[in-house]
Amino acid sequence: MWFKNLQIYRLPRDWSMTPDQLETKLAPQAFVSCTSLEKQTQGWIPPRHEGKLVHTVNRQMMILLGTEKKLLPATVINQVAKARAAELEEQQGFKPGRKQMKEIKEQVADELLVKAFSIFSNTWTWIDPVNGWLVVDSSSPSRAEDVLKLLIQAIDRFPMDTLRVARSPVSAMTDWLVADEAPGGFTVDQDTELRSQGEGKATVRYVRHTLEAEDVRRHIAAGKQCTRLAMTWADKVSFVLTESLAVKRVAPLDVLKEDDVTSKDEDERFDTDMALMTGELARMLADLVEALGGEMQELKKVA
Repeated sequence: MWFKNLQIYRLPRDWSMTPDQLETKLAPQAFVSCTSLEKQTQGWIPPRHEGKLVHTVNRQMMILLGTEKKLLPATVINQVAKARAAELEEQQGFKPGRKQMKEIKEQVADELLVKAFSIFSNTWTWIDPVNGWLVVDSSSPSRAEDVLKLLIQAIDRFPMDTLRVARSPVSAMTDWLVADEAPGGFTVDQDTELRSQGEGKATVRYVRHTLEAEDVRRHIAAGKQCTRLAMTWADKVSFVLTESLAVKRVAPLDVLKEDDVTSKDEDERFDTDMALMTGELARMLADLVEALGGEMQELKKVA
């Protein structure tokens, strides 16, 4: 199993909560399916079948947030409510007022909610107490916020912070393209986005297209900056770095797949993949932070 998108946060390196302690904290928030009158529920589910809420391999922890959401579009509620209001108008001889219409919509929503279909989604989170990473596998910051909200509710004074680096990704990525040189350990791939900072937000995108240095420099000289850049780390992992310091489209390359030992046992396979992923991504994130000038908090401590 490999995370596809990384929303990255920081834990203190001396984070001392054990897997069993975290399990106890998360237990009251275990996932429970929606009742007939609930639109959505969220809670923790075991990463492995019939296992614990906190799955641990080599001191690395994995937790899984489950979400059930009922599909009840507002257009459907409005259509049924409109028909119900027309019937009521015929009975009472005048159109329902604003308050009465609101009551009709609420009643219709409650009736339809019982019959609504549910969709389920899962959000993986990796906790690395060794290197201080907390990483949510999500392309959406809002989905990551759902994870963080529950963790903050479960753990008093949850020691989490955003990752802050000395150089903004936009500035660093733009400089790498101008110099036509990636930072040590990385290579630049063929996808990038250059965007103007002006009102028009003019944008140029390269998709699986060779980046000609002079062509790119011309766009940058015209006022554009790099907001997305496809890269490869150590010939092992490809990804796209974004202006918000999110890492997207993460994919292990063939060199890692070849080293991965095939196992017939599903649980053993999961643990092997988890150990490989967390080990490689921890090193990649450390190198990426270094390429962006290091962490702000580290610079403050030195000063």
